[in-house]
Amino acid sequence: MKSVTINRSLRLIDDPGTGHNRWHPDIEPILEAAPGEEVVLETRDASDGQTKPGVLEPKPTKAIHPLTGPVYVQGAEPGDLLEIEYLDIIPESYGWTRVRPGAGFLKDVIDHPLLVNWALKDGWATAPEVPGVRIPAGPFMGTAGVAPSRAQLEDWTRREADLVERGGAAQLPDPQDAVPSIEPIASEGLRTAPPRENGGNFDIKQLTKGSKLLVPVNVLGGLYSAGDAHFAQGDSECCLTAIETSATVAVRFKVLKGEAERQHITFPRFSHPGMFAAAEWAAPQNFIATMGMPITEEGTQENGDLNLAARNALIQMIDLLQDRGFTKEQAYVICSVAVDLKISNAVDMPNVTVSAFLPEAIFQG
Repeated sequence: MKSVTINRSLRLIDDPGTGHNRWHPDIEPILEAAPGEEVVLETRDASDGQTKPGVLEPKPTKAIHPLTGPVYVQGAEPGDLLEIEYLDIIPESYGWTRVRPGAGFLKDVIDHPLLVNWALKDGWATAPEVPGVRIPAGPFMGTAGVAPSRAQLEDWTRREADLVERGGAAQLPDPQDAVPSIEPIASEGLRTAPPRENGGNFDIKQLTKGSKLLVPVNVLGGLYSAGDAHFAQGDSECCLTAIETSATVAVRFKVLKGEAERQHITFPRFSHPGMFAAAEWAAPQNFIATMGMPITEEGTQENGDLNLAARNALIQMIDLLQDRGFTKEQAYVICSVAVDLKISNAVDMPNVTVSAFLPEAIFQG
């Protein structure tokens, strides 16, 4: 077994040689592993240790998603498919969820900031900021992937810059707080906020222990890295954060020679041989759900807008939770860590339908 040990009392920038917070093909690997060999990585939380009890608004930074790695996988080369099997994911004892006005999926709905400090113990998360609620463990790595090739780095930078020029939102390369800080990596490195074809911050809660992540290899050795662990999350992570935590992850690699090229696989895939969570949580037996359709607050009918339908489903769920005595901000947190958004109908135009599922068993007593 090979491992990377970190000092979680230090920020990534102060613990050199353990990781990075940008994607770039020239970042040197810190570990080499053979296919079939178990590798254990200690990881930092998404805020790089800046969010903690009493710190409602950490100092603005561009150092989110500190990743542990890269790991060079022997025999992996462009055109291959790298299989990452998650053998175990062990969270630390503290987690947090943060709500900020102007951030998240409902950024124009929330009025006040809120920091929820979760105690992670015996398979449950509880917090004084959301009394009467306990969230079951479902740990997974929110961010994981491999290095992009030089061509991908350039292509993805161009397409995201084009999106910004057309009025869209993207975090373009920026050397501020970059690790490593050496050039040209600092100025060219892709930010880790969005997922891309190389993996990254996809926040998929089904990637729990036992799952397998399949990612096309772009450079020699693949260069796998992981971080941004979540103790639990609802499908959507609507407030922008889940139950964020540090964790230790054990993985095993398998190289599927030429399979990405042969099968024309461009985007990552994932699988799980069993239930990704206990059955009663993977498919709650006792739930209440709200529906959303693409109709604006002013009553304008839109056509097939799944984003608007999802927004309406979440607003309805927040209203439901407020009727039960929670504040708007508490309700938003509950939605982010426990409510699953599902596309119920994508074909019956104009009113496609998104449903928001709330498991009733999270409420104590």
